[in-house]
Amino acid sequence: MNPIPTFQTHRLILTPLELTDAPAIQQLFPHWEVVRYLDSRVPWPYPDDGALTYVRDHALPAIAAGREWHWMIRIAEEPTQSIGSISLYDQPGNNRGFWLSPQWQGKGYMREACEAINIYWFETLGRPVMQVPKAVGNEASRKVSEHEGMRLIATQQGEFVCGKLLKEIWEMTRGNWLEKKAALESN
Repeated sequence: MNPIPTFQTHRLILTPLELTDAPAIQQLFPHWEVVRYLDSRVPWPYPDDGALTYVRDHALPAIAAGREWHWMIRIAEEPTQSIGSISLYDQPGNNRGFWLSPQWQGKGYMREACEAINIYWFETLGRPVMQVPKAVGNEASRKVSEHEGMRLIATQQGEFVCGKLLKEIWEMTRGNWLEKKAALESN
């Protein structure tokens, strides 16, 4: 397996997840604004060792097995400042997930992070399609998908930290992504 690369965008640095990131995750992650629309597998209230357990026992073994890719999102001007995380999953119907700490939301950081991660998914990993599930009420996440040119392909029942809600599945094919990328590059 190839090591997960670090990505630099205009305002961000995306660094491969490490065990040493667990304390930052533990501080940034357990906020209702972050977790409410995440899958119900996320424990709530979040335990004091939740981040360490997740990184050590789930994320790092999945990375080693080549099933998942996880990055911490950092501010380029302050590379020690983590603001969230973005991940890719080799899982049908669920290929990407992300979260940002509340004080960093609404600034366009996630769109920027997704652009870098989408390049990795479609170009480096050579995947033909990206499917992204989200709770119907998660407007911020929906706007990211709409901005990327994804299309809604299904709605089904979902189990989230906040309870049962409808879940939308958004999709972008490699062809759609290449078209959008070419249009942006020609402007």
